[in-house]
Amino acid sequence: MLLALNKPYGVLSQFTPEPRSAWQTLANFSLPAGVYPLGRLDADSEGLLLLSDEPGLNTRLLDPAQAHRREYLVQVERLPSADALARLARGVKIGDYLTLPCRARRLTPPPVLPPRDPPVRHRKTVPDDWIVLELTEGKNRQVRRMTAAVGHPTLRLVRARIGALDLLALKLAPGDWRELSSAEREQVFER
Repeated sequence: MLLALNKPYGVLSQFTPEPRSAWQTLANFSLPAGVYPLGRLDADSEGLLLLSDEPGLNTRLLDPAQAHRREYLVQVERLPSADALARLARGVKIGDYLTLPCRARRLTPPPVLPPRDPPVRHRKTVPDDWIVLELTEGKNRQVRRMTAAVGHPTLRLVRARIGALDLLALKLAPGDWRELSSAEREQVFER
């Protein structure tokens, strides 16, 4: 079985709570027994999270050698220049690691998303903008670290697509989930 969850802000991508953590877990969503998340979204990130009870799907989706696409909508501080986007696309140094090349572009108009609870901070003197990053790898907090490396800290991060499966097309409200149809499952594995 392959499920799609629109993971809300404030939820860990695991079923077991962390000691002394205020974050919710996947145990709060009445998911079927035996499923596990395919990949992770940090608690402060939102969007499309796949879960399955099928062995082997993790490798098929997450191994960088598979070059499986994941698209993120990223609200960042300040208006990124063409140079900043080009640097993201070429790959940036995060710690001792150089990220793989990716696709990076500004998103205009901004996406229509449900409000986040709590809301994203707003500063009157610092504008924000939306970009789209399409990656084929998923290091720990990679998108946030990449945008910070080019001078545009992430304010909000939403995974919008895995393969060709689009979160908006699924019409799942934050916290909602459902099993994917065979056609939607095929979209997940499109490259």
